[in-house]
Amino acid sequence: MRIARFTKVMYKPHYLLYGILWVLALEGIAALVSLPDAPWRPTGATALRITIVAFVLLYLRMVDEQKDLDYDRVHNPDRPLVTGAVSAIELRCAMAVIAVGAVAAGLILSVTSALAMAAVLAYGLVLWALERLSATVRTNILLNLVVTYPVQLLVTAYVVLSAIDTGEVRVHWHSAAVAVVFAGAFLQFEFARKTSRTDRPGELYYSNPLGATGSTVASLLCVAVAVICDLALVRPWTYAGPQALLAWIPLLLLLIPLAGAVKFMRSNEPDYPVVPAVLFILTLYLALIAQALTLNP
Repeated sequence: MRIARFTKVMYKPHYLLYGILWVLALEGIAALVSLPDAPWRPTGATALRITIVAFVLLYLRMVDEQKDLDYDRVHNPDRPLVTGAVSAIELRCAMAVIAVGAVAAGLILSVTSALAMAAVLAYGLVLWALERLSATVRTNILLNLVVTYPVQLLVTAYVVLSAIDTGEVRVHWHSAAVAVVFAGAFLQFEFARKTSRTDRPGELYYSNPLGATGSTVASLLCVAVAVICDLALVRPWTYAGPQALLAWIPLLLLLIPLAGAVKFMRSNEPDYPVVPAVLFILTLYLALIAQALTLNP
């Protein structure tokens, strides 16, 4: 089946791993800071949220494949839609199936879950329309980031609101503030993967308008925001012994992207090293999950 082959090529295992860790870390840390007197454990509702998010990330990948078609014809000619390995009609049919399934699965959790997920799916289509209608949105990478990043916030909102409805998280401003941690973690990777010290005319690189140094600084600032927000919410200074060590781990994780930035600035490599940025996200999410599992009584 051509959609299965598309998924194998364009939806690598690390995308699925990211989705799983994202939901677990997000739900867990929101539970930790909003219900400090109750232990958090993943539930059946958590597993269903993970499944929904995993399929929705595939849906958004399908949206990107179509909205980036003209760009990919020039810069990524091996992409499935460009080569004809899959057709736009096939992708749209698959998107419709995923959308119906995601909203229906959301209804199992709550009406709010279904509505929040519908907002994510709809925003993906809005992004597609905006990029088709506006050359500025399509070609100005900083404006494009402002327009496209909210889809990540909507997924975050879906997880938190759904977890509130199913009882894992409590309504509290802390529950909303955790979004800053995940925004910072993702955006540091977003800047890192599109930073180069060489000119990339016609390509969507943040270093084109910001310069290599500016784009590097932006990535590190996002890291700092993520870690500072986590420390402010978790308050590691209130713990003692092994729990305190675990609570302070995000601060130590700053060394990973910092090492990547130093390596890039001191080397002659043209492109920013992406591995430290990826490693930071994965280790941060694992640390947040560990915190959620162990810091509450």
